[in-house]
Amino acid sequence: MDFYLKLDKKSRAKVDWTIKVVEYHEIVPTDYFQRMANTDGIWEIRIKLGSNIYRVFCFFDEDQLIVLENGFQKKTQKTPKNEIRKAERIKKEYFNEKESKH
Repeated sequence: MDFYLKLDKKSRAKVDWTIKVVEYHEIVPTDYFQRMANTDGIWEIRIKLGSNIYRVFCFFDEDQLIVLENGFQKKTQKTPKNEIRKAERIKKEYFNEKESKH
C-alpha cells in the first residue's frame, strides 16, 4: 500500500487497470503478468507508463486468490534481488500466519 499511495494519480490508474487485466482475464499476456524464474512461485505484475516501469510481486493461494506483495519502480534492466528476497519473505510469512490460525 505504501508503494501504491506514493504514486501519482495517473500511475495509480495504470496500476489499477493492469491488476484488473490480471484479475479478469483467463489468459494474461506476459507483457502484464509473468512468473519469476528461480523463485518459489513468485509472479510479477508488470506496469509500464511512458518511461516509468513498475512491478508488483504476487503469489497464488490455492490457485484462486492472488496475494499482492511488494511494489517498486524498476530503474534497471535486472529486477533487484533484494525485492525478490522481500517478496519471498512476505510469501513465507503469509503462509506461516495462515497455518498458525488453523
